[in-house]
Amino acid sequence: MLPDRRVHTTLPTPDPERLRTFYEETLGFVPFAQRPGAILYRAGDGSLFAISKAGARATGGHTQMAFTVPDIAAEVADLRGRGVVFLDYDVPKTEQGIGRVGAGRAAWFKDPDGNLIGVLEFDDAV
Repeated sequence: MLPDRRVHTTLPTPDPERLRTFYEETLGFVPFAQRPGAILYRAGDGSLFAISKAGARATGGHTQMAFTVPDIAAEVADLRGRGVVFLDYDVPKTEQGIGRVGAGRAAWFKDPDGNLIGVLEFDDAV
């Protein structure tokens, strides 16, 4: 049954080989598998994500993938040091790229193909 299965995010890109540079060189991920048109990466606690060939780029209108972090200010500072540009929003109001959401604090950036990536620090450990 699906509730017992591992789940992963797939991010669309017209050119997986080009986009992998951002995920590997900027964010520091190491690919663990390659499939025709897709590259898969491992993240914490056994989670996975893939960048996969698609006919069009994402709209970036909603968070497509998010990472849970223990210290969002430190994570944002580290990512900025790697060249990541964080988005500013009026709702939720962000200051220095970080905004308060119902469950904690969050920040967002887009990868080079417009996929919207979130960084979340929950008030309660999840």
